[in-house]
Amino acid sequence: MTRPVFFAEDALSDAGALSDRTVLARVSVGTHVRLRGAEGRHAGTVKRLGESESVDLVDGDGFRLVCQVISSDKNGLDLRVNETIAEQPPLVPLTLVQALSKGGRDELAVEVCTEIGVDQVIPWQSNRAIVRWSGPKRDKGHDKWRSVVRSAAKQARRARIPRVGQVCDSAELTRWVRSFIDEGGAVVMCHEEATLPLTQVVADIAVRDADTGDSGVFRGGIAVIVGPEGGIDPQESADLEAAGAIKVLLGTNVLRASTAGAVAMTLIGAHAGRFD
Repeated sequence: MTRPVFFAEDALSDAGALSDRTVLARVSVGTHVRLRGAEGRHAGTVKRLGESESVDLVDGDGFRLVCQVISSDKNGLDLRVNETIAEQPPLVPLTLVQALSKGGRDELAVEVCTEIGVDQVIPWQSNRAIVRWSGPKRDKGHDKWRSVVRSAAKQARRARIPRVGQVCDSAELTRWVRSFIDEGGAVVMCHEEATLPLTQVVADIAVRDADTGDSGVFRGGIAVIVGPEGGIDPQESADLEAAGAIKVLLGTNVLRASTAGAVAMTLIGAHAGRFD
């Protein structure tokens, strides 16, 4: 069984709290650490981790401490650091632009894509979205998605927690797409009326990158746009295409908002070597 993951922000060493990045960077093999707070109580009372078991402490930004339990109680764990790992950022960053959807389908999409390996999530207030993040709901919705991403990253044993951007409307998304492509990224838009298969588009992007030998479109990252249950309206689609987004088809079946992103991320991840 893989080692359970806990967030280092609730850990304390002799040099100070590991929520302080300067302290975390000085942690060395053999250091004794106390996992406390909510994470420590979960480890001690819910997971019931005991002496000699192994756990990972992560900072959410790619740094991992592989630890062994020295002792445990209901308030936390006493740990010894056996290994420190600084994970490199992904060669091909993946971004999910997910339209707000009813019935929690948007949150499900974000959760699954985080487990698959997405690096950034952007909530999209599309024209046809029934769910609206306005007023107090804007901050509440953003906080909820951050919580979903955090939990999913922990479940997937990830050392990096994907960033959740601020909700954007269609005009803001169009500007973002144009800027993302100008910086070397590629944007694909899942659309049931598309004629180009996603696999073909991603393969073409990869070939262009290999041919140029520079950072290219592929290495600049790929963003996937997924619309709401009612679909992307024609004007939105036209504006996003004009900004450089490529309409792609995921197959002969029409997928829901909760599954389209996961399928797209899996196919792209395979091309990008994420699962090698």
